[in-house]
Amino acid sequence: MSHWPLRPEDITRPAYRSLAQGIVAAIGAGRLRPGDRLPAHRDLAWRLGVSVQTVSRAYEELIRADLVSGEVGRGSFVKSGLREASEIPWYRAGAGKPPRDLSLMTPVHLPEIAEAWADTMGRLAARMPQDAMFALHPDRIAARHGATATGWLARCGLIVQSSRVLVTNGVTPAMFVALMTVAQKGDEIAAEAVTSHPLKPAAQQLGLRLRGIAEDARGMLPEALLATAAGSGGRLKAVYLLPSGAGPRAQVMDRDRRAALARAAAEAGIYILECDPLGPLLSRRPPPVASFAPDRTFYVTGLSKCLSPGLRYGLLAMPDRLAVRAENRHLSISWMATPLMAEIAADWIDSGMADNLLAAQRRELAARNRLAQRYLGAASLGFAQGLHRWLLLPEGLSERAFQRQALHNRVAVSPGESFALSDRRAAIRICLGGTGRGDLEQALAALTALLPVCDAPV
Repeated sequence: MSHWPLRPEDITRPAYRSLAQGIVAAIGAGRLRPGDRLPAHRDLAWRLGVSVQTVSRAYEELIRADLVSGEVGRGSFVKSGLREASEIPWYRAGAGKPPRDLSLMTPVHLPEIAEAWADTMGRLAARMPQDAMFALHPDRIAARHGATATGWLARCGLIVQSSRVLVTNGVTPAMFVALMTVAQKGDEIAAEAVTSHPLKPAAQQLGLRLRGIAEDARGMLPEALLATAAGSGGRLKAVYLLPSGAGPRAQVMDRDRRAALARAAAEAGIYILECDPLGPLLSRRPPPVASFAPDRTFYVTGLSKCLSPGLRYGLLAMPDRLAVRAENRHLSISWMATPLMAEIAADWIDSGMADNLLAAQRRELAARNRLAQRYLGAASLGFAQGLHRWLLLPEGLSERAFQRQALHNRVAVSPGESFALSDRRAAIRICLGGTGRGDLEQALAALTALLPVCDAPV
């Protein structure tokens, strides 16, 4: 519900809360900007078929949240310097028995992961490197772990010199560095119409505007990207892509479309921010977009989504001419990667443990995706080794209503609006890794029961 103006069919009970959430989503998507005036209470009530009291209560909620200001005699306005407007898409634990949580994208919690942590910590305790305890110079970390970093990037299909690679504390800091390197406040970043949730608050914090680009079944349309760049007056600085299955739609972009987008970015004179948190989890996939445009692509990957959530280790491969600028941005927000995390990652990668964990994840995810496909049917989009499915909802079925009913049945899922930059078909993200396979099957059965009979498994 990130579009604006809202429509009567967007409003569900309780109506005041639904209306407030719709306005928050429109603010988060950039449909409502700081300083915009909201409709008068009576006008909006008439347009949506609700009472004036409902609109008043919704506006009061937004004023309390410091998202809207009410000015006597003038009206209600979206505030400047907004707090984070978009809701987190995953379940926040509260009192009572927790649900089966399918809202957070995580690798399967395999017993092999705990064993790997125990083995590595034992080895490191016996031979803890001095740099892991005392190093404060970023160059020491870069020099020590450069070969490991480039080896992992090679597994992702990208061959790059270690001088062009930054080791970071995960994918999100690497993404921040890339955004800060290519853009400044007031600039625009293009992205798929449904994109990574962290991109939205990151852009907001940096004062950047996101532009959703039209897509087809193969991904972002190069001609739509070119048209947006041409109409931006030079404000569009980069395009953010999730081409390898980590995006909400769980879509793997084919080689030709990757190459076409690389050409479009070159023609438009913009940079490419390629986010690939799954890394080599997908065993057979096209080469990274960065391989088609290494001189204008920032490629980001990490280990948290494909190996272990607690291993906050990321890699940023940079264009050579912007490497120093990116390194300076990284110094300003993180100084350097946590040495102990880098040591653990190196132990896993260099010993072959990471490859063994990848193989185990692939096998288990293949079984879980088959299970999800059997229950959810053709409306469930995804791929064999993906961490989640994108469930398209039937016409007229609200994302929030489905989410609330699923939670009533003790299953937590994420609404599609949390990832949307523009209007699209209603959908739910269903993550497969955060619970046991038996609990997953029970959760899938509960979700299927909320769908029309025609969408039930056969």
